[in-house]
Amino acid sequence: MTEITVDKDFEALTMTFVAEFDAPVERVWQVWEDPRQLERWWGPPGWPATFTRHDFTVGGQSRYYMTGPDGEKAPGWWEITAIEAPHRLVFDDGFADDDGEPRREDMVTTMTVTLEDIDGRTRMTNTGQFSDPAEFEKMLAMGMEDGMRQAVGQIDAILAG
Repeated sequence: MTEITVDKDFEALTMTFVAEFDAPVERVWQVWEDPRQLERWWGPPGWPATFTRHDFTVGGQSRYYMTGPDGEKAPGWWEITAIEAPHRLVFDDGFADDDGEPRREDMVTTMTVTLEDIDGRTRMTNTGQFSDPAEFEKMLAMGMEDGMRQAVGQIDAILAG
């Protein structure tokens, strides 16, 4: 099982997850690029994600929802702002309305993902940048740390499969 470390920097308003995988960078990149693989891990266990749109290009949009154990849906969106395949991905991530359209007036987190080769393994660093301390605290209260730790913990099974 992959060890996942988390660093919360309240001054910089960032939360960084680091995990290493027994797979080459190009293979780990696929779990971001392919929406069917992304669905298998983006939501934590018990809250699987369904991507209804995933335009994996700069300026591209993604729409998804996570479904809870009681059938509750939590819709979200991405807007991809940078891609340097297969090493770097930057996107804005936020909540969506019931139709899947972005609620940009709500919290938007800028996520930066980097993949680096470590002797044939891949180190994935995922940093969330928050716009203000209140948003950071709200995301922590909603369980973002545990949810992301659990979600990233599902990637090993995808890579092995």
